[in-house]
Amino acid sequence: MRHSILFPLAACIVAADQASKFAVERAIPHGLVIPLSDFFNLVHVRNAGAAFGFLNDPDMHWQFWFFLAATVLATGVILYIAAKAEAKDKALFFALGCILGGAFGNLIDRIRYRAVVDFLDFHYAGWHWPAFNIADIAICIGAALAALLLWRTPPPTNH
Repeated sequence: MRHSILFPLAACIVAADQASKFAVERAIPHGLVIPLSDFFNLVHVRNAGAAFGFLNDPDMHWQFWFFLAATVLATGVILYIAAKAEAKDKALFFALGCILGGAFGNLIDRIRYRAVVDFLDFHYAGWHWPAFNIADIAICIGAALAALLLWRTPPPTNH
């Protein structure tokens, strides 16, 4: 059960993420802002840092290796949790699949560009949430759901 949810979902997220980034790269010149509403723009930016622009400094060349190592570590943790989880924990496998798919979607960008393509820009009254992408959405949803599920699940008893 775990692999029938985890890996296909991760693959679908990677495909959707990469397809959306490909469309943005073809349709929107780098740095251009396309206003779509009073609170939402499509943009084409590159983020060398982590989620929400953390560590986004083009002069810090170690980020690639740091985020590559973080992805490898996260993958190991995800596979460990999936292996230890009960086969009936479908929601947990869904959460882990979201995280894994998002991590690999952004890793592909890091390997190609040494940065991640972001394009969703929400704003209000001059305040902009840092631009993000489908991989970021999947990671956030998966991490929140996994944290909730792991927090609510009682630890196994040793009898």
